[in-house]
Amino acid sequence: MTRFWLGGYGSDMDGDAAGIGLLAGDEARPQTTLAYRGTVAPAPDPSWLAQHPSLDVVYAALEGSGEVAAFVRDGESSLRPLGAPVPAGAAVCHLAVSPDGRFLVASCYGDGRVVRIGLDFEGRLVPDAADRAAALRAALFGDDQHTPGAEPGQASDPYPTPTGTDPRVSHAHAAVFLRDGRIATTDLGFDLVRIWRPAATGLQLDHEVVLQRGSGPRHMVAHPSGHLHVVTEYSCEVFTLTADREGRWGLVSGVVVSAIATPGFDFPAELARSRDGETLYTALRGSNTIAALRVRGGGEIVEPLALADSGVDWPRHHLVHEGALLVAGQRSDTVSVLDIDERTGAPRDIRHTAPAPTPTCFLPVR
Repeated sequence: MTRFWLGGYGSDMDGDAAGIGLLAGDEARPQTTLAYRGTVAPAPDPSWLAQHPSLDVVYAALEGSGEVAAFVRDGESSLRPLGAPVPAGAAVCHLAVSPDGRFLVASCYGDGRVVRIGLDFEGRLVPDAADRAAALRAALFGDDQHTPGAEPGQASDPYPTPTGTDPRVSHAHAAVFLRDGRIATTDLGFDLVRIWRPAATGLQLDHEVVLQRGSGPRHMVAHPSGHLHVVTEYSCEVFTLTADREGRWGLVSGVVVSAIATPGFDFPAELARSRDGETLYTALRGSNTIAALRVRGGGEIVEPLALADSGVDWPRHHLVHEGALLVAGQRSDTVSVLDIDERTGAPRDIRHTAPAPTPTCFLPVR
């Protein structure tokens, strides 16, 4: 049976989800029978879910309360809490678990924090003294850092706020583990991609990649070649980054998501890729479409490919799965399944839709 854990917004975030839900389809026709099967783990606003690399443990970003919670699989299709939730930061919206399962990185939209939380051998969250100190040192608060006397390691604003306008605010949004063990995170408010090194004391800022002011980098995906693709929420673009011989990351190219994407009306959300990395998919909240982009060369060239109806309202998250694209419609309280052209990778017709309470994130059940 095809099954997915489903994250969602609850009453604190103007949603109807009561916790982590379960989507499941029949064995014979898994994608056309996909349906919401109910809440499997009560939790407030589990808007993002992440899987431990080797254990049956799922982590949830409880966005409304600013906490991270761990759940262990307890049966074929159920979860139970694994310890108490751990504070992370305001509006924690994304989690990335290290490949070795020793810690996770939480990105907090509300206050700009990037927080490391340790994990023990059973997958429990471990906010010990070292990790608490590391979290404070890794915190990037929402002040305009382009000021005299900024402390070492704080972010500098390469595009100073014009006189007479409101100062910019830091909004951490996502993290990706890179091949060399470093971590890339986005700051949607300061238009930065930050590169971190894991250290004994937590996370150490290595350097920053500056994107155009007002672009709003949101989510990222690593290409098999090692390139990093970044989608921007405000300018509707996908930027490609790569590292030089010294390991310093920089911009290779940028492409507008779609010829009909309208900044200020369309707001790209998730960025996903096909298994081979030849196609990227992003959702445009506003026009409620899915834009596909072709990746060429060694991963450094990205070109618009196709545009399709998402089948939902406000497509917040999507996932490529077994030749189809699953889309979570936050405002329509539905999920959809789109066909993908096997030859070109372009999204096609809407194969199936099903009701689900304020869905925000899919996670395949292993």
